[in-house]
Amino acid sequence: MIEMDYAATLLSKIPGASSWRDWGLRRLIDTLESYLPGEQIELVIKAYEFSAAAHQGQMRRTGEPYISHPVAVAQTLADMHMDAQAIAAAILHDVVEDTGTPVARLEEVFDSEIAALVDGVSKLDQMQFHSRAEAQAESFRKMMLAMIEDIRVILVKLADRLHNMETLGAMPRDKRVRIARETLEIYAPIANRLGINHLKVGLEDLGFRYLYPNRYAVLERALKRSKGSQRQYIKKISDKIRKAMEAEGIDGEVFGREKHLYSIYKKMNEKKRPLADIVDVFGCRIIVTDAINCYRMLGVVHSLYKPMPGRFKDYVAIPRINGYQSLHTTLFGPNGMPLEVQIRTRDMDRVAESGVAAHWQYKAEDKTSATPQRRAREWLAHLVEIQESGSSEEFLESVKVDLFPDKIYVFTPKGDIMPLPKGATTVDFAYAVHTDVGNRCVAAKIDRNLVPLRTPLQNSQTVEIITARGAKPNPHWVTFVTTAKARSAIRQYMKNMRSSESVDLGKRLLDRSLKDLDSSLRKVGKVRMKEALKELGLNSDSELFEQLGLGMRLAPLTARFLLGVKDESETKVSAASLVIAGTEGMVVSYAKCCYPIPGDEIMGYLSSGRGVVIHRNSCGNLINFRKQPEKWLTVTWEGEINRDFSSQIHVDTESKTGVLAEVAATIADSDSNIEQVSVLDRHEDCTVLNFVLQVKNRKHLAEILRNIRKMPNVMRVSRVCA
Repeated sequence: MIEMDYAATLLSKIPGASSWRDWGLRRLIDTLESYLPGEQIELVIKAYEFSAAAHQGQMRRTGEPYISHPVAVAQTLADMHMDAQAIAAAILHDVVEDTGTPVARLEEVFDSEIAALVDGVSKLDQMQFHSRAEAQAESFRKMMLAMIEDIRVILVKLADRLHNMETLGAMPRDKRVRIARETLEIYAPIANRLGINHLKVGLEDLGFRYLYPNRYAVLERALKRSKGSQRQYIKKISDKIRKAMEAEGIDGEVFGREKHLYSIYKKMNEKKRPLADIVDVFGCRIIVTDAINCYRMLGVVHSLYKPMPGRFKDYVAIPRINGYQSLHTTLFGPNGMPLEVQIRTRDMDRVAESGVAAHWQYKAEDKTSATPQRRAREWLAHLVEIQESGSSEEFLESVKVDLFPDKIYVFTPKGDIMPLPKGATTVDFAYAVHTDVGNRCVAAKIDRNLVPLRTPLQNSQTVEIITARGAKPNPHWVTFVTTAKARSAIRQYMKNMRSSESVDLGKRLLDRSLKDLDSSLRKVGKVRMKEALKELGLNSDSELFEQLGLGMRLAPLTARFLLGVKDESETKVSAASLVIAGTEGMVVSYAKCCYPIPGDEIMGYLSSGRGVVIHRNSCGNLINFRKQPEKWLTVTWEGEINRDFSSQIHVDTESKTGVLAEVAATIADSDSNIEQVSVLDRHEDCTVLNFVLQVKNRKHLAEILRNIRKMPNVMRVSRVCA
């Protein structure tokens, strides 16, 4: 502990420091004295001097000197007993963004660790973006990736956001709303995910206050009116619990606690109930010495007051995803009033309030022993995979999905506990086990029973995933998975698969066009290809093939460019055509306007970004595309195709009960699956049904139509053509 006059000595050394004492510098030094050695406080003072000089003359909208803001941010971290580097970075966190000081200068004056922390928090003002949303998303992405390297980045950012929210009243209304919404959607959930309760509560209540000022004011007034009587009620119960605790010889403390405003509002909103029906606005928190006494104390309170059925949660044996541990029980208090009681140890209480910052270990050799840090690092490891999924906006969307920790707990076949969000499916579970397990899963069992892959999981179920070599993710999975890891892994796989397929298709298209010109890729040669790629601004022939496959370039024009053919009259038409096997994947799609199937006369249309879209020659939409003949390809079906295609039919039936079920049964008996069914028109004596079916070819479809036509209640059946 540093002598109290040492703080005054330090302050006296700083030019103009006496004028800053009201802005929190003395309080910051006093806090740091309680846990940091003198030489580390010197580092913080050095950071203060640098920041004060850099921000000289800058004022905040509140009218305070700008330096008051970084000092307040540093104070929040000091209250969490963060290390000197984090405190210094907090004081310096705006110098890069707001004063033009380069990161290299910070590295020169301080060290690479502090410079990296500041850089991780700084926004990307120097970069050009297409939209504000993209700039915010890219800034968030950079911050999260820096956080993966050093979790202190996000702690500085959360403290920064908390102080900005405390002074948000000085901002214009539209800016207040935008910042408040961002705080509630991103920063408060991150604080919660890292288990830092006091930051989460502060951010949520301030966000609520500025996003919904009227609702905040009404709820605050209502709670103030009930506080007096509720406090007396809680005090009476706390005294009774304390006496029973002493009688049992349990060492501990009892506190009254009050739920914060935003938490109450969320519960009212989710359950559509008035304030009077929210049972756990007030409650008790009991702090004991160890986990055994938590359970002993649970027995004590249950002997005093009857527990509400179904309202007990054991987060001691199975901690929440962010490391939180406590026993929760709701009791019938005096006069039947509900009372929520939390029971935990002192260590658990410290973790509940400070989460990842509760046992700071950056200077320790083992950085993974403390539960909050370990769980935070597991989450950050998932972010590494998520960030590879695509654009910044996709990353932001994925992380948002993963931030809300309404969790269920399921078991692996070996008995390991797996936490997942509510609504998670068996596919989410598969990806949570390992990305490769998710990519190769073909079926799932819940409690030893086979279930569909989209089945939502419930608490305490045992889940087993069945995989197959060579299996691939289904693009449809994206529509029902809930975890960021599953969504990003599926998207990434599809993106890679689409790229590979488009390269293959593009190569085939270019080779076909070169064949029309009596040439080939082999005849073009590596030298000419290299020259052409340079002229086109491309890095490799794979990049060129991919663009051709996705329809972003036209193969005939590219072929002429490679061969140096200027006049189109020099080309001769060839009967060569693209042969479709039905296995080309996502770069060859089948138009939903006419549903082509093997046996139909077809044409291919090169659609930019989608590859080749196959239409029937009789499709009515061909008229619209005739204006771009260079985008049309002659396409033929391969001889033997072993897969199903979608086809659409209309069935006119008599309006009788059960006729839809009869038609569906006939279709099923014809070895076809129904993808979609709808009623297009209904009259007194006639109903028009529309079916989208799975068929193998024209012969299979004709057989289905024949079988339906024979039905007594069917008046007419036909294939739909656009």
